[in-house]
Amino acid sequence: MKTNVDSHQNLLPCLPDWQRLAVRWQGGQAAVQAGIPREMLAATWQMFLLGDGSTTRHLQLLTGEQISVDVVDMSLIGMQTDRAPDLIKAIPGPRLRRQVWLRTESGQRLAYAISWWEASHVDEYLHNRSLPIWSSLAHLRMELYRDIRDVLLGDSEVLEAVFGCPGPFWGRYYLFWHDGKPLTLIYEVFSSHLEVYLGATRPLF
Repeated sequence: MKTNVDSHQNLLPCLPDWQRLAVRWQGGQAAVQAGIPREMLAATWQMFLLGDGSTTRHLQLLTGEQISVDVVDMSLIGMQTDRAPDLIKAIPGPRLRRQVWLRTESGQRLAYAISWWEASHVDEYLHNRSLPIWSSLAHLRMELYRDIRDVLLGDSEVLEAVFGCPGPFWGRYYLFWHDGKPLTLIYEVFSSHLEVYLGATRPLF
């Protein structure tokens, strides 16, 4: 797959509002538990998308490069639901929204992620806001549970332009739990460029 890679030295896309996919298909808890129909998504992609490991760690292992975080938005949204899934109600307000690109050292953007936090406590967990969330929490030796709630396939012209490859794109929503309480809600969308490492999204049969 041919892609156009913008250097990370270039001006980062400014996203004052978060990019929600125009959904073609949405799986919910049934797909998370049972798996996505194999004719829709290959097994390698399912392992990546439905696994409970660190996103940045998986991307690092796939690409063989360090994964960097480009923070493009840290916005106080108060008690707004922010067009987020109803899961946002599990995060106490007032809330803060964080938007980032995950990219390789060579500049290939591989994922777009948004997280919603209780604003008054975000600095307790993200001491260095340029680090991946998992790295920040791992430094605190926090025990976490990744609770994947939804998987979806959809389109976004903005993400096509930034990723440098055509959609549709696969994404997911999940909660991080700590000490029996939801810590943050996270939404991730993955570039089709990952087919270079994971193979075609759809099985070739």
